[in-house]
Amino acid sequence: METVENLFRRLEQLNDIGAALSQERNLDRLLEKILVAAQTISHADGGSLYLVEEGKRLRFAIMRNDTLKIALGGTSGNDIPFYPIQLYRDGKPNNSMVAAYAAINQRTVNIADAYTEAGFDFSGTRQFDQKTGYRSKSFLTVPMKNHEGEIIGVLQLINSLASDTREILPFSEADQRLAESLASQAAIALSNRALIVQLEELFESFIVLINTAIDEKSPYTGGHCQRVPMLTLMLAEAVNETGEGPLASFTMTDSDRYELKIAGMLHDCGKVTTPVHVVDKSTKLETIFDRINLIDTRFEVLKRDAEIQALRERLALAEDPGVDEMGRRGRQYGIDQALRERSRQYDEDREFLRRCNIGGEYMPPEAQARVHEVGRGYRWTDPSGHIANFLSEDEITNLTIARGTLTPEERETINHHIVATIKMLEALPWPKHLHNVPEYAGGHHERMDGKGYPRGLVREQMSVQARVMGIADIFEALTAKDRPYKHGKTLSESLKILGWFKENGHIDPDLFDIFVRRKVYLRYAEQFLDQKQIDAVDVAAIPGFVP
Repeated sequence: METVENLFRRLEQLNDIGAALSQERNLDRLLEKILVAAQTISHADGGSLYLVEEGKRLRFAIMRNDTLKIALGGTSGNDIPFYPIQLYRDGKPNNSMVAAYAAINQRTVNIADAYTEAGFDFSGTRQFDQKTGYRSKSFLTVPMKNHEGEIIGVLQLINSLASDTREILPFSEADQRLAESLASQAAIALSNRALIVQLEELFESFIVLINTAIDEKSPYTGGHCQRVPMLTLMLAEAVNETGEGPLASFTMTDSDRYELKIAGMLHDCGKVTTPVHVVDKSTKLETIFDRINLIDTRFEVLKRDAEIQALRERLALAEDPGVDEMGRRGRQYGIDQALRERSRQYDEDREFLRRCNIGGEYMPPEAQARVHEVGRGYRWTDPSGHIANFLSEDEITNLTIARGTLTPEERETINHHIVATIKMLEALPWPKHLHNVPEYAGGHHERMDGKGYPRGLVREQMSVQARVMGIADIFEALTAKDRPYKHGKTLSESLKILGWFKENGHIDPDLFDIFVRRKVYLRYAEQFLDQKQIDAVDVAAIPGFVP
């Protein structure tokens, strides 16, 4: 006979269990907690938890037996080698299996002795006992019904043990009521977890949709939106595992990891507002099309005009009676030679401008000066009949871009994406566990010395996560092989540049040291870089690195 004091103690356990279940986010741990809790309050030696799949079958989700030291499913890492239990066979209810019966009829089944119980098929249980030497006797099988009245699973407990003698007892009425109450709470916890998972999947799908839109706008940035979150998490985990140094106190929970993952996925969402012709500007003269072809046409016009002028000079020479044959031949040769020289110069200047049109790491001042000379030195007749400079001021401005393919104004347009990102993210009603997403995502273009954008923050004003994302964003851009204006750099080249960035106050020095020390760069490279980019790295040659 159970005492009132013992019953109250078990009720308190049930309340504590309910609170614990409502806080658990991991599904495997949640399932394990449910079964362990059910065993605890009912003194069961073992048990199983089944989940309903597609309304057709019960799948073993977790199985435990303390006497046999069996732990399958859940967080054990051990698969359950049993087939699912079909709820219906040939269209008829499978009432011979006790777990199926409980689910179909939404009724608890309390069996004192499976070996003497009529009406249910326990042949599988007997086979299990025969193989293990165990004696499965008392069974308590409880359907798990959610708030909508749907059966989502079945909780089955085996062998209630006397606390003193370990004798196998039938499950008492109190055991049954407590187990039913726990099953009800567990069903709600599982339903809430499933709903949260569905909402998270929907939310992440929307983020993927945004990144896909960016990808469709520009093949040069779509991969960036996918790779930066992964590298961010790699570096954050490396910091989390660091037990010494200035960042030894940094730790992450699963919730922190998810928040950083979402921030990484959304860090460039503002690029949906960036004009395609700026994002995709693969050459300096490209707008909707590459204007280098217009300059090619102008060179052809100059060559045509030169040929016409030479022909006119030859015609005038032929009609000049004051020139003898010897003199005429000499002057004709001079006219032809001048035409050939001019055509050669035109061809050289055209090839020079074509080379200038390709963005690069650095354009020397003398090359920029030559663009000005060509642009203002040649004159041509434009389509309206006016004599004009060979190159417009806009074309000269673009062709003399020192690095890359963007003018300062276009660079500002590109940079505006982070302002748009912050505005978009700050406008969303983030739940508590994601409220840092705008700060993490919006800080990846800031610098440690306050010279970054858009807010000019210094290191102390930024979270570790935002600083991590800053390094991930730069390293991905350096090594990316899908940019329109450059090839992906090797590891050693990229780390050297990052080292310079550390020395000039661009990136967090402590994070950079961890990035190199724990070889985060190499783990990333093995997943995302071409083999030819993965060269030998001499850490002693990396500027500013502290081993």
